[in-house]
Amino acid sequence: MTAQTEAQRAAALPAARALRAAQGQRHPARPADPRQSPARQAPSSDLVHLMSPGRHELLKIHRSGAAAAPMRASGADGYPAATMRDRGPGAQAGSAVESGAGAPSRRTGADVRSRGGRWAATIRDVAELVRAPAALSVPGDVIAGAAAAGTLNRRTPGLAAASVCLYWAGMAANDWADRELDAVERPERPIPSGRVSPRAALGLAAGLTAAGVGLAAWAGGRRGLATAVPLAATVWAYDVKAKNTAAGPAVMAACRGLDVLLGASGGRAGKAVPAALTVAAHTYTVTALSRREVSGADATLPMATLAGTVAVAATAAGASRRKGWRAVLPVALAGWYLTHYGRAQARAAAQPDAARVRAAVGSGITGLPTLQGTLAARTGAGVTGLALAALAPLARRLVRRISAT
Repeated sequence: MTAQTEAQRAAALPAARALRAAQGQRHPARPADPRQSPARQAPSSDLVHLMSPGRHELLKIHRSGAAAAPMRASGADGYPAATMRDRGPGAQAGSAVESGAGAPSRRTGADVRSRGGRWAATIRDVAELVRAPAALSVPGDVIAGAAAAGTLNRRTPGLAAASVCLYWAGMAANDWADRELDAVERPERPIPSGRVSPRAALGLAAGLTAAGVGLAAWAGGRRGLATAVPLAATVWAYDVKAKNTAAGPAVMAACRGLDVLLGASGGRAGKAVPAALTVAAHTYTVTALSRREVSGADATLPMATLAGTVAVAATAAGASRRKGWRAVLPVALAGWYLTHYGRAQARAAAQPDAARVRAAVGSGITGLPTLQGTLAARTGAGVTGLALAALAPLARRLVRRISAT
C-alpha cells in the first residue's frame, strides 16, 4: 500500500465512522424543516457527543423534560409556584414537555380549577365576614314596615336590597372594629385568621354603605334617602363607638327600628311605628345576649330576655278584627316564633355557658323572619307573612355552614 493511499484512507476515516454511526440509528435522520427553529430540531447522537458537557446536559433536559418542572414551578414561564404545586408533579412534567423551554405558557383545566377554587374560598371568606345567612332576616323589616304603612308595592324590593347592603356593611365594619379583640377571643374569624385584610374589610363596609344609601334613594326617593342616611349613621355608630357600652343594645335596636321605617318611607310612616318598636324590642334581647356569647352569662340574663320575648310575641299577634284564617295566622306565627327563640333562651337559662348563649343568639337572628311574618300577617298580608316565616328554616340550614353570630 503506497503512502498516498494510506494518506487518502486516513483522510476518509472520519467520514466512514460517521457513516457507520448513522447506519446504527433506529430511525434514519430526517432532513431539517426550514420552518422549524433550530432549538426545536432534534440533534443526532453524534452531534450530542461532539458538544460540550454543559450543552449536552441542556439538550438532555430539553428532550426528556425531567428537569423542566422545577423551572416552571419557580415561575420561570409565568406560572406562580403555588399554581404548579396544585397541579401535581405529573402535570408539571407534562406541561414542560408539551410547551418546551421558552414556549408560551398555556392555561390548562387544572389551572382554571385551581383559580376557581381560590375564588370560591374568597367568596366564602367574605360571606363569613358579613355573616351572609343572617341577611335573610333583613328584608322582612322593610316588608313589615311597608305592609303596615300600606305601601307594599314595586318599590319594596329595592328598599329591601338597600337594607341588606346596609346590614352587610355593618357586619363588615363590626369585624373591622373588633379585629384586635377577635384576635384573642375568636381567632378563627376572617380578619384575625388572615383570610381577609383589615383594609379590605373596611373598604367593603364603606362600599356596601354607599350602595345601600344609593339604592334607598333610587327606590324610595327623598323620603327613602332621609331614612337610609340616619340608619347608616346609626349602624356605624354602633360598630365603632356604642357596641361595647351600656347603650349598645339600645343603639342596635334603633337600627332595626329604622330599618322597618325604611320600608314605610313611601307612605304614612306613623302606621309602621308599632311594628318598628316590636322589631326593636326583639333586637334588644338578641343584642343583650350577644354580649355574653363568648364568655357566657348567669341565668338572670337569658331569663330576662325570655320574658321580653314573650311580651314581643303577644304584641306581634295582637288583636285582629279579621275573620277566618287571617285572624288565626298571626297567632300561629307568633307561637312559632316564641317556640323557636324562647326554647333556646330557656336552655341558656338552664345552662348559661357560652355555647348555649351563642345558640340562643343564633335562634334570635334566624327566628326574626317569623316575627316579621307575624307583623305582616296582622295587617292582612297573610301570604306575604307566610313567605317571610318560611325564610326561618332556610336561615337555620344556612347558619350550619356559615355562622350568623
